[in-house]
Amino acid sequence: MALLVIFVLLATAAGSQATAPPSAPNTTHIKLLWHEVVSGRHPMAIQAASVPTTNASKSFFGAVYVTDDLLTDALLQIGTSAHGPVAGLVRHDFVFTSGEYNGSSIAIFGRNEVQAGRRQGDANRRRHGHLRWARGFAQASTRKFNLKTGDAGVEYNLFIRHE
Repeated sequence: MALLVIFVLLATAAGSQATAPPSAPNTTHIKLLWHEVVSGRHPMAIQAASVPTTNASKSFFGAVYVTDDLLTDALLQIGTSAHGPVAGLVRHDFVFTSGEYNGSSIAIFGRNEVQAGRRQGDANRRRHGHLRWARGFAQASTRKFNLKTGDAGVEYNLFIRHE
């Protein structure tokens, strides 16, 4: 009988192991400046295609650009360090190649009408780096836009929850 009581106690203890409560996700705010240069001898974005109505559209709807833009901490200045490129079609992949988030990337989805004021897009996860399983949103504000050349500097504030 004593053996049966010990067995029941051990079985009960094994089945009721305490589990740690799930940890709260980390919340990160990253502020970056995205530089898109379409003019000059070394553009970072090149128009690959368009439709007949593109030039009449305020948002340049129908234009397809191939980009290799730059991410920095400030508008282009001497000594500004680059975080990495921005590349994308309908979405932007922010790739971090230096700093705290080196090796991480985050994809931004949504409209990016440079001439508009503040705008917002979704920030989705990438499965590697410090921002693994990230989700959140991005706010973009145009800081510099040259109507003649189309060159732009856009401030991005990323608000991201991740592991």
